[in-house]
Amino acid sequence: MKKILWVLLDSRMGSVGQARGVVGFLDKGKYEIVEKNLEYTKLSGLPNFLRGKTLVGLTPESKKQIVAPFPDMVLSISRRTVPVARYIKKQNKSSKLIQLMHPGKTGLKEFDLALVPEHDKNKKAYSNVSYVVGAPHRITDKVLQEAKQKWTPEFENLPKPLTAVIVGGAIKKKEFSIENASDLGNKIRMIKEKTGGSILITTSRRTGEKAQNAIMEALKGVPAHTFLWGEKKENPYMGYLACADNIVVTGDSVSMCCESCGTKKPVFVFTGKKWLTRKHIRFVASLYKNGYAVALKERNLDFKPQKALNAAVEAAKQIEKL
Repeated sequence: MKKILWVLLDSRMGSVGQARGVVGFLDKGKYEIVEKNLEYTKLSGLPNFLRGKTLVGLTPESKKQIVAPFPDMVLSISRRTVPVARYIKKQNKSSKLIQLMHPGKTGLKEFDLALVPEHDKNKKAYSNVSYVVGAPHRITDKVLQEAKQKWTPEFENLPKPLTAVIVGGAIKKKEFSIENASDLGNKIRMIKEKTGGSILITTSRRTGEKAQNAIMEALKGVPAHTFLWGEKKENPYMGYLACADNIVVTGDSVSMCCESCGTKKPVFVFTGKKWLTRKHIRFVASLYKNGYAVALKERNLDFKPQKALNAAVEAAKQIEKL
């Protein structure tokens, strides 16, 4: 008989990608995966010690999804889903709780397994906390091959080699400054002047219009395929990862860095100045230490990784041990 596993999803696509990456490696003969797509009210911004083991912060429609019969296992993916997971445990003591990323002190002991990135080792740890390099993601050989077949015709007329440029932006009240944006653009131009070829560049909501303009100004004249924030066309992100010969990614996004390193292509990380938090700096350092990526510097252009990064494989193994 299959185990029922509820996956608590929200609107944060980085976390959703991690969760789907993990369940993609579970034995489908043993598990029935049920996604619960949750939407929130303003009350979801309350600290978890106030939300407790309740559905406070969920919309009425989302609350209707969290009813008996309750599952054998629950996969919680963010701070906001922690109270929902704890509520389910309160209703059904036998439900096993799994958390991706550190859930915070509130309720940590109630989780059977917390899969925490190495760069969060400074947070409170218990015997139920297990550490992985980076974060789980959805990148597999199959996913890349399918994306390559779909997107190769779109890029076939661009000069080779192709460099994917994956740009994040502001974090923790620290803006992505014009200075850092221009520096990123100039460094990418430096690469293209040495290697030739084109760029495949995408920006995000957090990049900001002024920073995005500064990057594109620095790259003026470089052959490019673009998907800039706000454009109304199909997102080529997966095609960029699949078709690129190498990848430049900003260090502010754990998900984007880990997905880039999951391709087993040369990955160059841009960290900027007075921008990343200590947590992000520890994360990027772990990528360098384990040989998955290097800093975006001219002397590193010959870098080639020895293996692909995917914490989802290890995460799935540990879940199955439960």
